[in-house]
Amino acid sequence: METLYITHPACRLHEMGAWHPESPQRLDAVADQLVASGLMDFLSQQQARPATPDDVLRVHTPEYLAFLRQHAPAHGYFPVDPDTIMNPETLQAAWAAAGAGLTALDEILAGRAQTAFCAIRPPGHHARPGQALGFCFFNNIAVAARYALDRHGLQRIAIVDFDVHHGNGTEEAFLNEDRVMMCSFYQYPLFPNTRQDHPGANMINIPVDAYSDGKVVRDLAMQHWLPALRRFQPELILVSAGFDAHREDDMGSLKLVEADYAWITERLVEVADEFAQGRIVSFLEGGYDLSALGRSVVAHVRALGGY
Repeated sequence: METLYITHPACRLHEMGAWHPESPQRLDAVADQLVASGLMDFLSQQQARPATPDDVLRVHTPEYLAFLRQHAPAHGYFPVDPDTIMNPETLQAAWAAAGAGLTALDEILAGRAQTAFCAIRPPGHHARPGQALGFCFFNNIAVAARYALDRHGLQRIAIVDFDVHHGNGTEEAFLNEDRVMMCSFYQYPLFPNTRQDHPGANMINIPVDAYSDGKVVRDLAMQHWLPALRRFQPELILVSAGFDAHREDDMGSLKLVEADYAWITERLVEVADEFAQGRIVSFLEGGYDLSALGRSVVAHVRALGGY
């Protein structure tokens, strides 16, 4: 089956100022590299259906949603914090980004596809139930996981996060939720500077030192992630696909390259094929060097779809 490529025009409308690294040009870089590689011709392109308040409220609090609506600016900007800023189109983009995973799940769980890549922004894995943080407003992957649990009746969902930053919002959303296992690595210390040495039996979230390379990440995946995933036997794998651990991305100090993202993805495909009928949905998170981002997404999507 073709891999789904899901995005929405509104995701380009959100911007936080010309200086901000989380820019609409990130989506252009992804699409341009997929086209240049020839891979886009093999993807089934679909437009996301925006999430509804009920979808988002499975993860976020009513008070937080009211806060975002109250402070959405009619013009100009509203800074939720110095790095996380709303413009007049931010909420429209956030609804679309949160809905991309739901669109993918409906297609995949109906048997019309096996894998999907959601080219979306704003990203999501830092968003806490009651707080925007780290460029993130709605926790897109958490919204999708709750939808798969509550609407589709799945019982075992794995979330794998390979962004350079700790997916603190996702961890908080599913801490001690025995139907969800989360596996990640993240550079520490680094934003958001959250670390739990014993985060819960369902959390395989491993801090790594600055300047760690792909061998370090592959070793921890082989020693920790993959055995835990095989014990868990997920029915679905969701991926927080951040590419800012790339050695060319100055948002962090890790040293991954495209081949590392391909290797991680290939191992997840093996687990999905073994336990989850091949079902994987991937969500764009970080990645701010535009060239490295585009090349890394090509490697990831090629491995995701077996192209």
